[in-house]
Amino acid sequence: MLFSGAVNASDVKEVYWEDLVPPDFNELAPQQATDHNNKMAQLQPDAPVVDIYNGERVKVPGFIVPLEGTAELTTEFLLVPFFGACIHVPPPPSNQIVHVKMNEGVPVENLYDAVWVEGIFSTTRYSSDLAAAGYSMQGEAVHPY
Repeated sequence: MLFSGAVNASDVKEVYWEDLVPPDFNELAPQQATDHNNKMAQLQPDAPVVDIYNGERVKVPGFIVPLEGTAELTTEFLLVPFFGACIHVPPPPSNQIVHVKMNEGVPVENLYDAVWVEGIFSTTRYSSDLAAAGYSMQGEAVHPY
């Protein structure tokens, strides 16, 4: 699988996907007109975020959608809450996607495997042709879930 980095576990806060959604957020309420020409379009690319973890060292579970790297090492990826998000099904709301840049590349052997990603969390948004992310992380370590 993939393993990288060593971070002091006592300094890391566990953050789960429901923690990243404001209490009054309705993911089913579209923020924009539906584009019937692109069935993989993200329903809420500008979903509201929470800022309580901004600048904190956290670990978030999820699945990797590689963006940059080599055949052996991934240096940049999207962390999503379920397998297939952004690849096989439309992306979730942006407050359910974390854009991760690793200090060092990590090997990704199986995209089906859930992982913990540790690093410094921020509310910096990221956008690409694939999806918009409401959060970013400077990744320090990746471990099996």
